[in-house]
Amino acid sequence: MGTDTYTVTLGAAAPLGATLADGGVNVAVVSRSASRVDFCLFDGRGEVEIARLPLPGRSGDVFHGFVAGVGEGARYGLRADGPYRREAGHRFDPARLLIDPYATELDRPFTYHPNLELSRETAVDSAPLMPKGVVRSPPSPAISQPSRPAGLIYELPVKAFTMRHPGIPEKVRGTVAALAEPVVIEHLQRIGVETIELMPVAAWIDERHLARLGLHNGWGYNPVTFMAPDPRLAPGGMAEIRRTLEVLHASGFRVVLDVVLNHSGEGDDEGPTLSFRGLDNALYYRHTVDDPGRMINDTGCGNTIALDRAPVMRLAMDALRHWARAGFDGFRFDLAPVMGRLPGGFSPDAPLLAAIAQDPELSSLMLIAEPWDVGSGGYQLGAFREPWAEWNDHYRDGVRSFWRGDAGAAGDFATRLAGSSDIFAPGRRGPSRSINFIAAHDGFSLVDMTAYAEKHNEANGEQNRDGTSRNLSWNCGVEGPSSDLAVQAQRQRDVRALLATLFLSRGTPMLTAGDEFRRTQFGNNNAYAQDNVVTWLDWIAADEALIAFVGRLAELRRRHPVLSADRFLDGREPAPGEPKDAIWLKRDGAPMAKSDWQSPEADVLGLALFEPGLSGAKEDWLCLWFNRTRETVAVKLPDQRVGTSWRIEMVSSSSQEQTLSDDDHVHGDLALPARSVIVCAEI
Repeated sequence: MGTDTYTVTLGAAAPLGATLADGGVNVAVVSRSASRVDFCLFDGRGEVEIARLPLPGRSGDVFHGFVAGVGEGARYGLRADGPYRREAGHRFDPARLLIDPYATELDRPFTYHPNLELSRETAVDSAPLMPKGVVRSPPSPAISQPSRPAGLIYELPVKAFTMRHPGIPEKVRGTVAALAEPVVIEHLQRIGVETIELMPVAAWIDERHLARLGLHNGWGYNPVTFMAPDPRLAPGGMAEIRRTLEVLHASGFRVVLDVVLNHSGEGDDEGPTLSFRGLDNALYYRHTVDDPGRMINDTGCGNTIALDRAPVMRLAMDALRHWARAGFDGFRFDLAPVMGRLPGGFSPDAPLLAAIAQDPELSSLMLIAEPWDVGSGGYQLGAFREPWAEWNDHYRDGVRSFWRGDAGAAGDFATRLAGSSDIFAPGRRGPSRSINFIAAHDGFSLVDMTAYAEKHNEANGEQNRDGTSRNLSWNCGVEGPSSDLAVQAQRQRDVRALLATLFLSRGTPMLTAGDEFRRTQFGNNNAYAQDNVVTWLDWIAADEALIAFVGRLAELRRRHPVLSADRFLDGREPAPGEPKDAIWLKRDGAPMAKSDWQSPEADVLGLALFEPGLSGAKEDWLCLWFNRTRETVAVKLPDQRVGTSWRIEMVSSSSQEQTLSDDDHVHGDLALPARSVIVCAEI
């Protein structure tokens, strides 16, 4: 190798990573237990190793050196030597080429190969199987948009969303660049999206069992690096991501990024050595106290990143700043309790959560937690602090249970519809911190929830053992697709009622891409391994009427501030003589008593909502009705005030555009169709 071609001096311990400077590149790498770290250069194709250069400086746990003559676009990797004592958690092996945790670009995607898991004794070089980092100049920071209420969040998988869209040029389908196409912007605006939540874009690798099955991870929740975008999603690197964010911002959207800081794609104790494991397995991962060679698996993915340790926490913080400076307006954190895990359990004051709270760049961004992991004490819904929002699975389950027809579900349904004060009020957070969803990427799609009573994950190759069996779903009498027109109509009514419920609930609504036009995963509720037409959205078959309905729901929510006010309902009069802010109603229009919530009559619920006019805004009074029975039911609206009347604003069971006219004025009784939601407004 041409080691003599390059001059290596001590360099500096900061910044970490490979950073361009005058005349070369400064390299700094954290490893507490290594005896040596090499900076390895490759030819322009990333195939031939042309230099292996030991980093001569060491400052505490940081190995560093300045390599003269290395410029923009150079391909590189790392190697680390030290003890190979698996029982002590040490897995150093100089035959393993490693990705720099601070790499911001890779020259190719990761591809799983069994040789990536070989032990040190084999001395087989892994470089031919590994992507190479690409040295890049740091760009000027972009300006993220100031934090404001999220509005409708739209969860979007980049590849699945764009791969089959006929209006997107074929050359950019499946990439981040495709999101800047006019047809995408138009669709998102049509359905009222305000915040786009991108599923992970950091470079990931397939799990080993998928390779044996000939399947591929299509979700990206198995990252190897926290900063470099996956070349399959962003072949133009960070520049492509920045350009797309500029277009989305100019179109009025905010964009949050789903980040996975809780585990890496190196998997369990027998997994591949790609980066952290080879740099310092004992430092970057959590291990059991009584067996330092055994990894803790609080994530269900084989390993758990040790985010309570200073060098690892610094990496996480630097990764978040990297994406924020690219223009992202916030983050959704996968398995977020890992970020607060200490040896004694979860704490909202854990080092990483405290660091984010005081950071001037990050603390003002949108912060959304998936508040559960699979470890002991891992369910932490409600435990995060202001300004964190949280995915609310109590909302998902409460709404599903009610519409499925479960006995005794009405009370919980009402609590969820009103903003989940039982979860968020104790932490002095408002309803907006509840991310309300009925379906997400993980689980049944919205339409499948009304077509499958059981999961059907056979295509995943695990004999249908994977994925949850608690779906709170129903099939309207037929499991799976049906040509029966009555079954089809019933499912359409149910989907529309569920969507209406989502948009009428206090909190922040979240919709997963394609649920606005009846996407199906054919009963698969764990489709991460289906990077194919099971998850790729079928735009040709999109239900245009349902898309229009979702757009009307979004517009209805914007038009009526009583639906999105960020305060909990307490049944009080805002001012003397004004209606109470919330009254739950029985069919006869009388207020619900405590005993009524367990009555069969609670299959039909009314909710009168009032928001006083503040700061010159017009006061807002709505009456919502929810009928989960399979019959038309007569209900009585509250008495209108002098000089006003009730007008129907929306009927979920109607597939036609709702036009408002004098004929929509209602006095007294109202016919509430089966499996439907109706909104009436005082005018």
